[in-house]
Amino acid sequence: MRKILYLSIILSAGLMASCKKDHNNTPTSYINLDKDSIYYYEKEDYLWFDALPAYSAFNPRSYSGSTDYKALGNEINAISQLKINPATGKPFEYYTPAPGEAKYSFVDDGTTTASLGGSNADFGFEPIYIAANDLRVKYVYPGSPADIAGLKRGYEITGINGTTDLDGTSNSTINFIVNAVYYSPSIAMTVLKPDNTTAIINLNTASYTVNPVLTYKVFNEGSGHIVGYIVFNSFTDITNAQPKLNEAFNDFINNGVNDLVVDLRYNGGGAAETAQYLDNLIVPESKSNTLMYTQYFNSNLTNGNSPLFDKRFGTTKADFQPQNNRWNFSKKLSLAINRVFFIVTGATASSSELTINNLRPEMDVELIGDTTYGKPVGEYPIALGSDGKYTLYSPQVYVENSANQGDYYAGMAPGSTSYKGYLAADDVTKDFGDPTEMLLSYALNYVKTGTYAMNKPRVQSLLAGKQLFSMPQQKAIVRKMDQHKYKALIINKKNK
Repeated sequence: MRKILYLSIILSAGLMASCKKDHNNTPTSYINLDKDSIYYYEKEDYLWFDALPAYSAFNPRSYSGSTDYKALGNEINAISQLKINPATGKPFEYYTPAPGEAKYSFVDDGTTTASLGGSNADFGFEPIYIAANDLRVKYVYPGSPADIAGLKRGYEITGINGTTDLDGTSNSTINFIVNAVYYSPSIAMTVLKPDNTTAIINLNTASYTVNPVLTYKVFNEGSGHIVGYIVFNSFTDITNAQPKLNEAFNDFINNGVNDLVVDLRYNGGGAAETAQYLDNLIVPESKSNTLMYTQYFNSNLTNGNSPLFDKRFGTTKADFQPQNNRWNFSKKLSLAINRVFFIVTGATASSSELTINNLRPEMDVELIGDTTYGKPVGEYPIALGSDGKYTLYSPQVYVENSANQGDYYAGMAPGSTSYKGYLAADDVTKDFGDPTEMLLSYALNYVKTGTYAMNKPRVQSLLAGKQLFSMPQQKAIVRKMDQHKYKALIINKKNK
């Protein structure tokens, strides 16, 4: 699975950025070297390296696939299932919707690297099924072709390229949609708007700079309750994300915001440095210069047994000691709040979870939505082979906050013993920032009344007459639709 915890630096100058790559086979000598490289880097640097057998027993060149890309993926999947988590009896990288596939590790063809750097070349929207017969627009990136064409979150997609049979229970239909949305240069869609009018949306792929802040708003809830709301959708590189975050938080400051809602429901992670910056915008001033979190590496790295990694990145044994990988809070701007609400779903991962976990010991943190993805580990991207065609993303780092909390492999469950908040389903029938959108309305209600309980219909009641998925069906279809998406925590190197 292409899942990353964006807690790392993009350390290789050889990473080539492009979207919608083809995966035509390269010379056998190259692909065999890539297979060997994966094995040797994993044997040295992988967080769970000790479960990987000797080269002759593992035989990396034996892994095959219909393309070189898939062959490398199959090798990664095999490695990911070797180390068993004693707490669960299953691999640390066990992925419930797809047993046998890696939950965190993957090989990138350049698409992920480009996106994390703040550049996309696509339509600029994502689809999602909320029922077997109801396909919706999940989100739209500002400035993208979809945004320019007027597409909005919550629009129902009733036709794609002349096809109106969009049955979500059909594998062939899902494949058709995935190919049309992610692997085609153009698309024609019929959409149904909330006012029951229809529109034809014709899109061509185009390059655009990713704005990770999809929207931000301020709500005056009366009695002195001023709520800032921000949808942060990707932890892109700090140079891309910081100006957009500053714009939103300066607006919150100017409007006297005293409660904050950060919507991370579809944010799969990205740069750790950007997660740290977001934490520093949120955390109380009194926490400046106190511990934020610590990064931990495997024994090869901490004992100085890492010639491959050191040669590639210029690191030394000292770079991997816990005392040299402690990050402190440093308050940014002047927003003064003591409580923050995070809106989350199963797509909330990696750097998103790092952001939440870092703040848990420092202030009142409330989670609203569904259990998060579960990825307390991060990685350094490693370019493979002399042609730089593929990049390895695989965990080398485990993270803990100032209270030594970090074991959230099963995700963060809102309203549980460990995580305050409210468990609720996502509402894709409304646009972001609509105060009647279910998850946002729970946060606003809590600010006003001190409780999540509301005399309002739940999301399920909004789908009356729809063919609902069972929970296993829902997880399976999300996996199929989102298999191109990363979950990342890309590690930034501690300054000496």
